[in-house]
Amino acid sequence: MDTTTLAAFLAVDLLLVFTPGADWAYAIAAGLRDRSVVPAVAGLIAGYAGYTLLAVAGLVVIVASSATLLTALTVAGAGYLVWLGWGVLRQPATLTASEAEVGAGSGAGASRLRIMLKGAGISGLNPKALLLYFSLFPQFIDPAGGWPVATQTGLFGTLHMTVCAVVYLTVGVLARTVLSTRPSAALAVTRTSGALMIAIGGFLLLERLVG
Repeated sequence: MDTTTLAAFLAVDLLLVFTPGADWAYAIAAGLRDRSVVPAVAGLIAGYAGYTLLAVAGLVVIVASSATLLTALTVAGAGYLVWLGWGVLRQPATLTASEAEVGAGSGAGASRLRIMLKGAGISGLNPKALLLYFSLFPQFIDPAGGWPVATQTGLFGTLHMTVCAVVYLTVGVLARTVLSTRPSAALAVTRTSGALMIAIGGFLLLERLVG
């Protein structure tokens, strides 16, 4: 595989990852609510790892060829985002400076496993993931190239997960450190994150069910 193809894929992937969306909203909420952003980001990466395994096995092509299945996944993801966003709005996260210093203060967040599962659900049903794996991956894979298709797919998936890990960890940590001494700003950002989840989910539901 030539470096030009890798560079082109990385450029497109960075554009998608740097576009704020459900993943960003969850990373920010985790940064403000939980002891550590690592479980949340690990969950997000786990969702993409599942997509990568499906892509390597060739199952992504099968799913992409079924309009009904693709619609069902999109609707499920949209509904999940609306539900999570409503939960964030009902219980917005706040973080005081003292809590930032000790790691979480007296109010521990949800269990690490629950946080990871939520993250995996968000990325696993993220419309951006559907776009990346079902639409963009095939454009960069060369069946006649020197590398097997499965190897190329695995490499692209690994690059994507690495980029996501770096960006989302940075977003979560910055949300915690920058907003820790600004409770009102933290509350506003959290509410915006929740509203963003609902808006994205609602738009996708309307697009799929009405369109």
